[in-house]
Amino acid sequence: MRGLPQTLLLTALGLLFGFVLGISLAIMRVYGGIELGWFASAYEKVFRSIPLLVLIYIFAFGIPELFWYIEPLDRSLAGVALALMLRSGAYQSQIFRGAILSVSPNQMEAARSLGMNRLQAFRHIVMPQALRLAVPSWSNEYAVVIKDSSFAYAVGVIEMTRAAYYISVGFPELWALSMVIVTILYFLFTYPVTRFFGERQTKKLKELGMGGG
Repeated sequence: MRGLPQTLLLTALGLLFGFVLGISLAIMRVYGGIELGWFASAYEKVFRSIPLLVLIYIFAFGIPELFWYIEPLDRSLAGVALALMLRSGAYQSQIFRGAILSVSPNQMEAARSLGMNRLQAFRHIVMPQALRLAVPSWSNEYAVVIKDSSFAYAVGVIEMTRAAYYISVGFPELWALSMVIVTILYFLFTYPVTRFFGERQTKKLKELGMGGG
């Protein structure tokens, strides 16, 4: 219970800001032209190539003045959150770009023929369908982020894994039990979500003729 709130906070921050960043990068890739498309592509390649732990060390220890306005005890937490955001944004951009491209271009053309401008057509026609198509892959990204939050252990943030470690150090006879409990908690926070939002949504998309095989 001591580490769970930190795990959930890191997951929420990583997914939320990663969602905003991912959507923005996906739009740049699809509609942004050569310059913005190049920038978004370069961002994705860079942040998908750097190990998450390296990013965490960079923001938590390599650039200590980055979070000068935050209490010292929370700077490591902020560094982990930023690393998760930037990394998740790169992966989510791939998810949303694929979803946008999966929507038939004919729908954009039909919307334009009805008098909508490009922004209105994207907002009211393309984006709602793209978000729906992205749900299965996004649920997998959620599972990745909540498990990757355990890397916060390396910089002293007391999330679930470190909390379990402290218990096992104080009570060596509880080592196996504490790790089993952490394993069960991760399972409970990942499997139901991926099952409900992933497999169920995939089935629903097939019934609607969306999303392919």
